[in-house]
Amino acid sequence: MSNIYESAEATLGFISSPCLTKVELRVACRGISDRDALSKPDPCVVLKVQSHGQWFEVDRTEVIRSSSGPVFSKIFLVDYYFEEVQRLRFELHDISSGNNGLREADFLGAMECTLGQIVSQRKLTKALLKQGNTAGKSSIMIQWECINPKYQIKKKNYRNSGVVMLNHCKIIKMYSFLDYIMGGCQIQFTVAIDFTASNGDPRNSCSLHYIHPYQPNEYLKALVAVGEICQDYDSDKMFPAFGFGALIPPDFKVSHDFAVNFDEDNPECAGIQGVVEAYQNCLPKIQLYGPTNIAPIIQKVASSASEEMHTKEAMEYFILLILTDGVITDMADTREAIVHASHLPMSVIIVGVGNADFTDMQILDGDDGILRSPKGEPVLRDIVQFVPFKDFKHASPAALAKSVLAEVPNQVVDYYNAKGIKPKCMSDYESTRTLGP
Repeated sequence: MSNIYESAEATLGFISSPCLTKVELRVACRGISDRDALSKPDPCVVLKVQSHGQWFEVDRTEVIRSSSGPVFSKIFLVDYYFEEVQRLRFELHDISSGNNGLREADFLGAMECTLGQIVSQRKLTKALLKQGNTAGKSSIMIQWECINPKYQIKKKNYRNSGVVMLNHCKIIKMYSFLDYIMGGCQIQFTVAIDFTASNGDPRNSCSLHYIHPYQPNEYLKALVAVGEICQDYDSDKMFPAFGFGALIPPDFKVSHDFAVNFDEDNPECAGIQGVVEAYQNCLPKIQLYGPTNIAPIIQKVASSASEEMHTKEAMEYFILLILTDGVITDMADTREAIVHASHLPMSVIIVGVGNADFTDMQILDGDDGILRSPKGEPVLRDIVQFVPFKDFKHASPAALAKSVLAEVPNQVVDYYNAKGIKPKCMSDYESTRTLGP
């Protein structure tokens, strides 16, 4: 199973696409063990980022002399990308007096996390680890602030030929994706998997659902690549997982929205790992059938999003990931469902696995024109992103995740801005958590 995660986590460093948001990280420590009975440590924190499986130092704090609970004045400035897993490592070193280098310093411990975990919780406290064990009672606290750079326009004096008087001015605040995340908005991530017969018998190595002991299939690769990012923005890490197009027990009737864990009252799985296990356990118990109808699962998630909409608060935004191997057979109903969902706090991501011709699926994306229902009603906003997995077959999972998730931040902001819903203030919502190692 570790191979699935290794393949999904490869090459998740900072990518050189334009950065719209920067994050300031402030670091403090507490409970640092004394070097000996006569002196306190001289701590320094080194920030490293992971790229291509390697850790690289990007910055470090100042050295604070004789302190077991330093609050560093140094501010780390980091580019933020929602669609990437940005892994950070904070190393704590004891710098001996008169020497600011790390070569002669004592390594006290380190903590690792993702930037997504930090921004979704605002404050993060985590115990230090040294050689896999907790380093006493030492911990690092990280706090962040969002920076929105603005360009200043220089004014020049000139003679005018008249005066225009402004009688009324209304300033409309345009909030960012991080404003909503900072205000406590959670990403509710749901997975829907295609179990139609066109995938092939799962017992056959040619099947798209074949479970290889060492190599994850395309369904698992796409699920983990996208889910690993979304899970950082869901506090309970419980994800509903559904299947469609299969004959399911006990009566083996076709279903297009059954719980993969077969618990219709509680379809949630514990973490992305739980979704993977439920998927693998489900395969021997069902019979692949058809047709490929996805409107029912869109309607199911839309029902939950509709309940959230009535709260008129920015607390939950729903992302539905649909994994399918072919062109859908209920296009009219799906268009109707998407138009309805475009009024809700919801986005739909469709990943086409296998080598089928997905040309007809591009109509759902809306990039080439406005999607309309069969009755001619247009979508209120573009909420669908379709990506063929074969376009990323030889790329890293990070590239796939970046492609399918790149539009989500704007979709979140567009929905709440259109509804006039502001982020909750941090005075109303403050999320501070202590995480285990």
